[in-house]
Amino acid sequence: MNFEVIVTCAVTGAGDTVGKNPNVPVTPEQIADSAIKAAQAGAAIVHLHVRDPDTGAGSRDPELFKKTVQLVRDSGTDVVINLTAGMGGDWVPDPQNPSMPGPGTDMIGAEERLRHVQECMPEICSLDCGTLNFGNDNTIYISTPPILRRMAELVKEWGVKPELEVFDLGHIRFARQMVEEGLIADPPLFQICLGIPWGADQSVDTMKAMKDHLPPEASWASFGISRMQMPMAAAAVAMGGNVRVGLEDNIYLDRGVLATNEQLVTRAIEIITRMGARPLTPQEARNKLGLRGATA
Repeated sequence: MNFEVIVTCAVTGAGDTVGKNPNVPVTPEQIADSAIKAAQAGAAIVHLHVRDPDTGAGSRDPELFKKTVQLVRDSGTDVVINLTAGMGGDWVPDPQNPSMPGPGTDMIGAEERLRHVQECMPEICSLDCGTLNFGNDNTIYISTPPILRRMAELVKEWGVKPELEVFDLGHIRFARQMVEEGLIADPPLFQICLGIPWGADQSVDTMKAMKDHLPPEASWASFGISRMQMPMAAAAVAMGGNVRVGLEDNIYLDRGVLATNEQLVTRAIEIITRMGARPLTPQEARNKLGLRGATA
């Protein structure tokens, strides 16, 4: 059981959710405002993607990240900023010639995947620790060992903590290898990602199996998607982990009731406190995770 829980809010993601819930933020102003409200509701960390303001599609434009981050910082809100570094790994084989990239492909190298991180210098950025069949179409998310090692090397040099996002046991195996190689600063930080097609299933058994394969000194959190967001939050706390909720992973508060990010954070904190635990403040989270800005 974890009695001191770090709550992360994944504010918007890059998925096709904009037309499904009007509360999914799109512009830098909307994303920053939703992140601030999530922090005011009790989230210690906000995990940020950005979107094209015209189309709502996920974007990796550094200028959009810079504007969003600056708006959060200028608000004076104390919250740990965690930027995605998962964009730029999409491969879609051409239907006529599968050896070539088709429409929807967006493949870039390690340095470009981290350009916005270098320019914004958040306290945390995500590192998706392997390749995955993503959904039921031909999309493959690709993160090869050389790309991941280079990304880990760069963020360690910059003093940004990598959040090691793991979608199956093989991802944990490789993340542990990077830890052993000294590419990840202590203590390592893991995010166990459950329910994404076709990664690990969202169940208590799966979470425990993956948690049991983490390095003993690791800090970790986990999330489930859609209707399993809150059950997986409760399971993570019971197993000694931290919690992630937010509109990136789930757009409903209750059956048929569309959520806001602050409502999902409030609901998660209700669960945490009813379990006898408490949510940590942003500064307490920095201290626990060994982030830049931690105090003795």
